[in-house]
Amino acid sequence: MAMPAPKLDKLPGTRPAGARDEHESAARVREMFTRIAPRYDFLNHFLSFSLDHLWRRRAARRFAGVLRRPDARILDLCCGTGDLAFAFAKAREADGDAVAAEKSKRRAPVLGADFAEAMLIRARDKAIRTHRAVAFAAADALQLPFPDASFDLVATAFGFRNLANYEGGLREIARVLKPGGQAGILEFSEPSEGLMAGLFRFYFQRILPRIGGAISGNREAYSYLPGSVAKFPSPEELSALMGEAGFVDIQIAYWNFRSVILHSAVRH
Repeated sequence: MAMPAPKLDKLPGTRPAGARDEHESAARVREMFTRIAPRYDFLNHFLSFSLDHLWRRRAARRFAGVLRRPDARILDLCCGTGDLAFAFAKAREADGDAVAAEKSKRRAPVLGADFAEAMLIRARDKAIRTHRAVAFAAADALQLPFPDASFDLVATAFGFRNLANYEGGLREIARVLKPGGQAGILEFSEPSEGLMAGLFRFYFQRILPRIGGAISGNREAYSYLPGSVAKFPSPEELSALMGEAGFVDIQIAYWNFRSVILHSAVRH
């Protein structure tokens, strides 16, 4: 069955309040995440009731095949403070036998990339504390500083939604992936109907901005979150965009009453 055509007026990319174009959108998002960086990890876990750990572990299990390959090069895009990169690194170490342990020493570290340096500072501190094989680099997801066909897996958790141009982001992911490489986009989604849809909207629009704003000192950032989720492409629309960007075998996993969705795909 063919995917429905994307609603093009909805899809260009995120637009924080007052942003007039892609450049201003990116600048506002960078500033927003720079300001909330000191409380970002605490609020992520607190506001999700720590379920965000579970969602990232599930994503790591979905890509277990490529993660176990000793030659695989892995990128966590829009990594924030690196939690998905750490989940991937932990999954790579989980085989448990001596041969796997020796292979893990020769692997390239999982790489995390983000354009907010304040987030990367915290990610690097966590890497030092946990002794995980993870490295971090400053990079704009719409203009990645990596050669074509550099990675076997590119994935992002709750960061793709903040790009100023979704199609541009998908094209960059496709560009830096090797043919046959895998992509993953883990994101929030607004349930469209039923009791959970109402509860989700009430929590995201009424509760989360107040708590997040009070703890972080930045109400704007946590008011931006529900708006960005509501305007983000539906699972079907994002799948269609991924197909147009050169991905095949696009699969959708729905979690948490359809409020958290993992898209996985293969670079053609």
